[in-house]
Amino acid sequence: MLIALLIYFAVLLIVARLTGKGGNDAFFRAGRKSPWALVAFGMIGASISGVTFIGVPGWVMTTDMTYIQMCLGFIVGYIIVAFVLLPLYYKYNLTSIYTYLQHRLGDTSYKTGAWFFILSKLLGAAAKFYVVVQILQICVADQYGIPYTVTAIITLLFIWIYTRRSGIRTLVWTDVLQTFILLVALIIIMIQVCTKLDFSFSDAWAAVWNSPHSKIFEFNDWTSKQYFWKQFLSGVFVVIVMTGLDQDMMQKNLTCKNLRAAQKDMCSYGVMFVPVNLLFLALGILLLLLYGQMGMEIPAKGDALLSNVVMSEALGQTALICFGIGIVASAFSSADSSMTALTTSLCIDILQKEHDERLRKRVHLFVIVAFLLCALAFNALGSGSVMDLIYTLVSYTYGPLLGLFAFCMLTKKQIRNKWVPYVSIASPVICYAIDTTTLHLTGYKFGYEILLLNGLLTFIGLWVIRCGK
Repeated sequence: MLIALLIYFAVLLIVARLTGKGGNDAFFRAGRKSPWALVAFGMIGASISGVTFIGVPGWVMTTDMTYIQMCLGFIVGYIIVAFVLLPLYYKYNLTSIYTYLQHRLGDTSYKTGAWFFILSKLLGAAAKFYVVVQILQICVADQYGIPYTVTAIITLLFIWIYTRRSGIRTLVWTDVLQTFILLVALIIIMIQVCTKLDFSFSDAWAAVWNSPHSKIFEFNDWTSKQYFWKQFLSGVFVVIVMTGLDQDMMQKNLTCKNLRAAQKDMCSYGVMFVPVNLLFLALGILLLLLYGQMGMEIPAKGDALLSNVVMSEALGQTALICFGIGIVASAFSSADSSMTALTTSLCIDILQKEHDERLRKRVHLFVIVAFLLCALAFNALGSGSVMDLIYTLVSYTYGPLLGLFAFCMLTKKQIRNKWVPYVSIASPVICYAIDTTTLHLTGYKFGYEILLLNGLLTFIGLWVIRCGK
């Protein structure tokens, strides 16, 4: 596996070498010349990430295939982003999407939005990175006695080497490679599982269809976190905030030649989420059957469902190598774009020095170090289901961004800017208090719909501090 990883990294370096020109314009905007089809395909891998690769198959253990309800909401969310937010960003010719808040509300609102993005992205991306490095640690590093800290440092060093020169221009092309590898790895692992189960394609389809875990829709229990309308609406708004209001995801879309190209890119990869996640969930059901056939103990945590069987070499060396390469590809695809977006936001939004190339390189290195510290903190503290942790973090930290952008787009009011940070901090705090109190008094547990409440409270707070009547 080590040789395969080195070959993969060598290919990334070649791509980076071929695309590594252009200074800050290439790093932030890729010269606004990216082909939309390449961006769309690459965004599949960037959006899926290593956590999806590891975690989604295990979700069938506790929530069956109800995650598809959320994926259906994703499609609506991508349509909204494509035809509501993208025209706005292209109208102002934005590099950082948070500059819109400056145009509309002023500098304090602008900086508040940028800081909430930086906090959210750093925590969420580091959580994903932490899980993937754990897998690399078990698959490769432990065999050579390399500690987790060194594994994390080496992985981040690799990412820094191929992104430090041209940033987003390089990522548009490396994401295509990494998405291709991730999907091929998924398909090969599924074939290996079916072979081990002695299933043909039709046998596998029937096994998944007839499984008690094949349930997709939940319309009966409205108190459940898996209730359809909770999942569907959460999917819509998660996409709006995690893509439409996220510099990381939008930066690549803003490298397209024009608005129409960006809209085609957005709608194309948005539709792909349902079939790709169906494959991941189907793999989870097939893995449960394999555990039963082999007499293996099903892991307590869903995150280990795929990794345990692959690393036991029950599926053979081919599956193990595909798993390792797929994890690295998804890790790099997610982490490299997050670091580039964080560098962009810090340089443009916070330091407001877009053209200082020397400063940009120092900021990029600072982001790498911050990433490392967060990943080490997650490793020290541990976590349950990281997928759930990430969406929970999003619900609390992206809510103020949702409220800020909604206020800007749905009203023409100005606000007393100095109060915006207080409103933005108070909203998630109040949401947490409401969630805790509701659970204690009624037994009802908010799911990801807490994001909607968070955004609504921010919107109300901004309305209270508006100027004039």
